Amino acid sequence: MDVDLPYRLELISDLPGHDERVWQVAWNPTKPLLASCSADKSVRTYSYRSSDNGSESLAFSHVSTIPTGHTKTVRSIAWAPSGKTLATGSFDSNVGIWEREDISDSEDTGESAGDWECVTLLEGHETECKSVGYSSSGTLLASCSRDKTVWIWEVKPDADFECMGVLMEHSQDVKCVAWHPSEEILASASYDDTIKLYIDDPSEDWFCFSTLSGHKSTVWSLSWSPQGSYLASSSDDLTIRIWKRVEEHKWRSVLELGGHERSIYSISWGVGKGASENLGWLATTGGDGKINVWEITEMQHTKDPLSAKLLARISGAHDVNDVNSVSWCPRLEHPDLLATAGDDGLVKVWRVVPS
Repeated sequence: MDVDLPYRLELISDLPGHDERVWQVAWNPTKPLLASCSADKSVRTYSYRSSDNGSESLAFSHVSTIPTGHTKTVRSIAWAPSGKTLATGSFDSNVGIWEREDISDSEDTGESAGDWECVTLLEGHETECKSVGYSSSGTLLASCSRDKTVWIWEVKPDADFECMGVLMEHSQDVKCVAWHPSEEILASASYDDTIKLYIDDPSEDWFCFSTLSGHKSTVWSLSWSPQGSYLASSSDDLTIRIWKRVEEHKWRSVLELGGHERSIYSISWGVGKGASENLGWLATTGGDGKINVWEITEMQHTKDPLSAKLLARISGAHDVNDVNSVSWCPRLEHPDLLATAGDDGLVKVWRVVPS
């Protein structure tokens, strides 16, 4: 289709099973597991391993279905950095915290352990929870909602959580929360067209230290660059913006990308493959059913700090349906692997391969 592009997206696995649209996919950071959540109120997990035929291909198999007990759509899922805990954010306004019974540290694939159980239910949001995320240390959990708030919880031992702050900076529905990959900085994106950045004041509470304005419509998704000096955002205005950290607490828009005809619902920034000046690969997707993969490079001695090159593109990734989520596999042996979730009820796994 795009013969001039250096790479293409090859479908590795098609994972049916959800009865309604799939909202998000999340790769386990420590084990070969992929999770998905859906409007059918369930979470499904899949394990993957190298195929027996010795090729590069991976075999995915369904491990478990968690009938979460949420009374409405499960909109968001996030793994803790340990890979042992899963958080679910639901339109019923609650956040569920899930752990496996009898989990052992030696357990490798995630296939043999006991059932997932809800060890805590975090209540506080007034309406639909839209997004959940763990900080890189695993000691903090953030959630956001249509009630315009962002909540930050401290993760305590024995599945205990303490609310550290309720941030009411946005004037509209908050669509997404994303933690910095190494620092305790939280970003949120909203229907009010802005991005807010928060840090903890040791003597006070969590507070908003910066508002990033520039998008002309709803900001749907956020993704930090792997080394943390850039933040990408995608919007209803059909653009992706990349914001550079120019001072400790100051960020500036340095690059704008297009490539989509409809709302860009999800973006994911992975390490990618290639040269050291390469900041990684940015995958973007949304209402037009396209997946674009961009190589982001830092430029030396030019007025523009970044350049972007389209590496691969596929149209109709989920047939005629919206694609709601895209996510790069975080495991170092699979930097070219990504998963998507669609309105067709499918999870798909793709590999970026040379054309």
